Amino acid sequence: AQFAGYYVAKAKGFYDEESLNVTILPGGPDIAPTQVIAGGGADVVIDWMPSALAAREKGLPLVNIAQPFASSGLMLTCLKESGVATPADFKGKTLGVWFFGNEYPFLSWMSQLGLSTAEGGDVTVLKQGFNVDPLLQKQAACVSTMTYNEYWQVIDAGISPDDLVTFKYEEEGVATLEDGLYVMEDKLADPAFEDKMVRFVKASMKGWKYAEANPD
Repeated sequence: AQFAGYYVAKAKGFYDEESLNVTILPGGPDIAPTQVIAGGGADVVIDWMPSALAAREKGLPLVNIAQPFASSGLMLTCLKESGVATPADFKGKTLGVWFFGNEYPFLSWMSQLGLSTAEGGDVTVLKQGFNVDPLLQKQAACVSTMTYNEYWQVIDAGISPDDLVTFKYEEEGVATLEDGLYVMEDKLADPAFEDKMVRFVKASMKGWKYAEANPD
């Protein structure tokens, strides 16, 4: 569901209608989109705004050309039995976190709570893959989930919502925008590339609107 718009646009021929030949490359817990685009491995990448900002600060001239997701879907999902009822209870707990740029909202939140994430600090940070195994195997009190994705993996694994406590970054005041479309600034200077990206965004958003209207 997280990438539905792009898959739908490809499957429904919306990219073809815009004379685009689109190849969708898989991401993953060990793939940093910023590194892929820096190395010329993609024309456009899907990335989170804090990751893109950090990359730009380090000299990689990324530009956001579209922001399909208007709000954050990031949450920490915790097992109630672990004793976490409020953010104050994170102290002394192991928390699952995604890296490669996705960790910045988490680090910002811990900083606001006054909790050290350094080794031997107030919370133990577990580098999490794009799954919820650490929660299911009780290696972590809480794991990172998206409202539309990994949270449902927890539910599908047989855990009742009543046995979970969720903290939405949006509600904690530490949310940033996820899943924007980013390109290299210098490539945008080429009118032909810019035109191609306009057509790509148009077809992609047509895919998203179709997915919204036809969730099945």
